Amino acid sequence: MTCAGETYDGPAAEVVGAVGAVDAVTVTADGLPDWLAPVVRAARTVKPEQLSRFLPPAGGGGRQSAVLILFGEGDRGPELLLMERAGSLRSHAGQPSFPGGALDPQDGDPEGAGPLRAALREAEEETGLDPSGVQLFAVLPKLYIPVSGFVVTPVLGWWRRPSPVGVVDPAETARVFTVPVADLTDPANRATALHPRGHQGPAFLVASALVWGFTAGVIDRLLHFAGWERPWDRARHVSLDWRA
Repeated sequence: MTCAGETYDGPAAEVVGAVGAVDAVTVTADGLPDWLAPVVRAARTVKPEQLSRFLPPAGGGGRQSAVLILFGEGDRGPELLLMERAGSLRSHAGQPSFPGGALDPQDGDPEGAGPLRAALREAEEETGLDPSGVQLFAVLPKLYIPVSGFVVTPVLGWWRRPSPVGVVDPAETARVFTVPVADLTDPANRATALHPRGHQGPAFLVASALVWGFTAGVIDRLLHFAGWERPWDRARHVSLDWRA
């Protein structure tokens, strides 16, 4: 089943250079599964302030980066690819996240194709993913992570041709795993994370992991605007420790 006729007409919709095994990077929603149609529609219409209260500095600044939000289809239906950062890292140790990282000079223009190249390159470097099997179908507005100063472009992809993934560098990544969307929408797996500094936000207890912070916030908003969110108990709290 495909979502014929759905084409993304936002930034970077044109063909843009090469990334690893990919001959050309494009952004198109042609040929996607029907179940991804709500995500495509949400990506086209969502405003930055609807995704996060932390937006890039008005005067510029911040380190440009990108993450790959990769949807696949597994034994239990739609799923997302995540990774868990190594516990020895100085920042965000042990925290689940999307594959991604800072733009390199060779990635190109941060306002153009740079984030697309960076998202695929980092995913390949961190998980062993074959980027030629990924169809990029949307780009969300840039967001900001104040604690690290990163300006993050979330790039959405469909895992058209799945490839083996796993830990490439144990010093950087503890594990690579997929999470069924059904688990992310299950109210039993949802909670509000409380940081010792007083911050709070959505969290997911899935795949023996606590997903929180930027990653959980983006997942939460995608589920909401795609119409997949189910009512959950926001008074159910999980506490983070001071190392978080």
